[in-house]
Amino acid sequence: MRKTVLLAAVAAMALGAGPALAKKQLVIVVKGLDNPFFEAIHQGCEKWNKENASSEYECFYTGPASTSDEAGEAQIVQDMLSKADTVAMAISPSNAPLIAQTIKTANPTIPIMTVDADLAKEDAALRKTYLGTDNYLMGKKIGEYIKKGKPNGGTICTIEGNPAADNILRRAQGMRDALSGKEGLAALAGEGGWTEAAGCPVFTNDDGAKGVQAMTDILAANPKLDAFGIMGGWPLFGAPQPYRDLFGPLKDRIASNDFVIGAADTIGDEVAIARDGLVTALVGQRPFEMGYKAPSVMIDLIEGKAVADPVFTGLDECTKDTVDTCIQK
Repeated sequence: MRKTVLLAAVAAMALGAGPALAKKQLVIVVKGLDNPFFEAIHQGCEKWNKENASSEYECFYTGPASTSDEAGEAQIVQDMLSKADTVAMAISPSNAPLIAQTIKTANPTIPIMTVDADLAKEDAALRKTYLGTDNYLMGKKIGEYIKKGKPNGGTICTIEGNPAADNILRRAQGMRDALSGKEGLAALAGEGGWTEAAGCPVFTNDDGAKGVQAMTDILAANPKLDAFGIMGGWPLFGAPQPYRDLFGPLKDRIASNDFVIGAADTIGDEVAIARDGLVTALVGQRPFEMGYKAPSVMIDLIEGKAVADPVFTGLDECTKDTVDTCIQK
């Protein structure tokens, strides 16, 4: 009898300790789980968990199955904010206005930050800080590579992702500013010698195959096109073989800068594509670093520590001549 009572007491203590042992969730919500860029963020999150196994906090990574599911991301944000164990959140907004409205509706009391992509400037007060790429600078560097290749200008088409993704819009603006020598132009119509082709920019919703098809169509409609500015690496890492098939015949033109391609990111097959001379330059982000740093930033916010806004994670720049040394180790 005494043994039974003792076992019951131990069981009761174990059950009572259960909730106390549950970790507080530092939630990262990305645009979609189908994108290798965000998987790199996931790996950074998991490394933080491994190195902080005894912490009371846990990095929890989630997002909709597809990067095109804007409503799905907003629903996940709403759902995670309603959970008692969510103590901070880092969001990569696919549709910045929609996520801003979701935050306003939820009116959370926990710290909210953005990662990889930010909210629009008018909604910046809804989050504590932004962690990720200086997207304007990234676009500007892409533009500088294109301008270096064709200093006299030409006709260009910009490939973008989601029309409401603030990070992509900032990159496109940076590229236009670099090409034109002016700031804030919504489109190029001869400034700095550059003109945007009819039907451009093209929005692909981060779909690699759709991006390659769009470029195929643009080249067919504009045989004198001089350049592409690709604001995300989706066509290269999302559809590498179709990309190679499309630009393989232009390899000599790319080598001589008769045709110039500046693209974002350095993940998946992108560096190999640069090594093969099928892109002029890549300007890459550091998504693993974003995922690794985000939990620590969220903890600082929870504890009321001063956190810079923004927190930039740097860029890697790759050309055919630098592919073996261009990625941060």
